[in-house]
Amino acid sequence: MNKNKLEVLTPENCQLIFIDHQPQMAFGVQSIDRQTLKNNVIGLAKAAKIFNIPTTITTVETESFSGHTYPELLDVFPNAPLLERTSMNSWDDQKVRDALAKNDRKKVVVSGLWTEVCNCTFALSAMLEGNYEIYMVADASGGTSLDAHNYAMDRMVQAGVVPMTWQQVLLEWQRDWAKKDTYNATIALVQEHSGAYGMGVDYAYTMVHKAEPRGNFKGDTIPPKAA
Repeated sequence: MNKNKLEVLTPENCQLIFIDHQPQMAFGVQSIDRQTLKNNVIGLAKAAKIFNIPTTITTVETESFSGHTYPELLDVFPNAPLLERTSMNSWDDQKVRDALAKNDRKKVVVSGLWTEVCNCTFALSAMLEGNYEIYMVADASGGTSLDAHNYAMDRMVQAGVVPMTWQQVLLEWQRDWAKKDTYNATIALVQEHSGAYGMGVDYAYTMVHKAEPRGNFKGDTIPPKAA
């Protein structure tokens, strides 16, 4: 067993790559509701911003086929360069390899489209040729069918990829609710993007801790003992 994979993710030991979150790629996704997919992708991006995770964004055939990266993702990283490629496999592009190497972190968290093509080929190549550990965010990725997504995830897991969900990544980065420098932002992100979990937080604040309804409290006005 690779004991490195027993280490939980921390803001200091990993980096993140978004692969081809572009409309034409999203049109072909059938493995997950596409609005849910976008919610999860943007939730993951905001989490990375909170914890200052080095983040790479790569695109494929923007002008000729795939269209422009989700504006919501660009809003989170307005100054990030978009690494344009022609290859379906991001690893084939020297710009992408250089960006990953510059961050100098072997644990790579991946969110991309499609799972069975761009994610899978990148993961296998990065592990084989770059000696990276790959953490595939399954619910912030999508395939052209549920089978395509699931079998690609199976193939990657058999090769040593670690499957995760975006909320799992967020909570591993936070880890301890005593970390007050990121607590408020993490809770606000949960409220916005975590569905039932976020609703539960809203309920706890207003009904248990008697906070003002959402919209009237944000940031450092959040009750410190609400989690």
